[in-house]
Amino acid sequence: MSERPQPLIVGAGPAGIRAAQALVAAGLRPLVVDEAPACGGQIYRQRLVPDGRSSRDLYGSEAVKAEALHRDFAALAGRLDYWPQSLLWNLRDGRADIMAEGTSRQVAYDGLVLATGATDRILPIPGWTLPGVFTLGGAQIALKSQGCAIGNRIVFLGSGPLLYLVAWQHMKAGVAVAAVLDTAPFSAKFNLLRGLPLFPEIVLRGMRMTAELRLAGVALHYGVGDVRILGEERVEGIAWGAAGSERRLPCDGIGYGLALRSETQLADLAGCRFAFNARDRAFLPERDAAGRTSMPGVYLAGDGAGIAGADAAERAGELAALALLEDRGLPHDAARAQVLEAELARIGHFREVLESAFPFPPHWATAVADETMLCRCEEVRAGEVRRAVAGFGVHELNRLKAVSRVGMGRCQGRICGAAAAELLAHETGRDLAAVGRLRSQAPVKPIPLTLALDAHREAAE
Repeated sequence: MSERPQPLIVGAGPAGIRAAQALVAAGLRPLVVDEAPACGGQIYRQRLVPDGRSSRDLYGSEAVKAEALHRDFAALAGRLDYWPQSLLWNLRDGRADIMAEGTSRQVAYDGLVLATGATDRILPIPGWTLPGVFTLGGAQIALKSQGCAIGNRIVFLGSGPLLYLVAWQHMKAGVAVAAVLDTAPFSAKFNLLRGLPLFPEIVLRGMRMTAELRLAGVALHYGVGDVRILGEERVEGIAWGAAGSERRLPCDGIGYGLALRSETQLADLAGCRFAFNARDRAFLPERDAAGRTSMPGVYLAGDGAGIAGADAAERAGELAALALLEDRGLPHDAARAQVLEAELARIGHFREVLESAFPFPPHWATAVADETMLCRCEEVRAGEVRRAVAGFGVHELNRLKAVSRVGMGRCQGRICGAAAAELLAHETGRDLAAVGRLRSQAPVKPIPLTLALDAHREAAE
């Protein structure tokens, strides 16, 4: 192995795989760190054990892409270092703290590609903490990795392309899907027609999925609001408002999500500068078209830099690797980089179309009841947040965290942060950008206390 520190890639999804492939092709030996037991990321997640399902069963029309990524990453064996089931929990001074196999190791790196992906965006509603409620991504993980459904009769709720994809995947797996409840109005779906010239195959595939859901007897409801999840000990049903009246539906499992939010904590620890992105309603690390951040040697790729999907992630991962090679003064394919930038720009235009077809529910902060649990880790309700804002004159998100404990729990604001920002902006009459963002701190995810003490002790020696 070279004496020079390795390039470090965080994430072995579509972006991380293509970045690793490009660096290996250039003669470098990157270290790839990933929390999952096998490559593929969330979208192309692999089974934990063979269970008789084919790639077509798992990935549908994306099976060819999934197989290609898995195969290409396997072909890199021996030419990179790969640490699955490992958590990179801290970054500082060109070194990464990584928990692997129950111990923490500190690794120096030369070039950092963050391909950290995204998680579901959630806005709390009554009953959302009941057993039987999963995020859309969580429902997808259970189905793909373990072959498990989240219930015997399931309702999928929220907005975004993932809503229909996960419902369709469960339906195709033989699960009883009672309904899909879309918070966006049906009229918004006509915006998808603007995407036909850009990516006709994607738009038509989505239309086909919707048609197949209808033909299978799945009820599709649009523009739903005033949603309540019913049950005492676990999910028993769901209620929502429509045309001035309330409708109810029995179910024992719910998949819920309102599009996705980028995982940006490591970019924050790496020192990257952030800016507010109105489309994603979030602060994102600044980057150029190739993925370079404000920190030299740190590159972003995939949904961790802004939600754009798996196809964009593949291209962005390769492009970030080419930028790393260029910045090192190593041979790189400049023409290929231009092609990738053009393709990513086209996907970016399509992402705007999707946003108009699956808009963010604008009235949540107005309607959320005081008794609704906002931060489940610290058991902080919406009313407590409102009282903290009024009582302490809070205008900034980290100040709200300090006086209310919102975002102080195990998820560090991954689940409640977006909702807290929306509620704070509404209560203060400020723009969402004006209330700021939660500052990240190590460890970015929970680790054993003994592990942190050992790491601190080693650093002091």
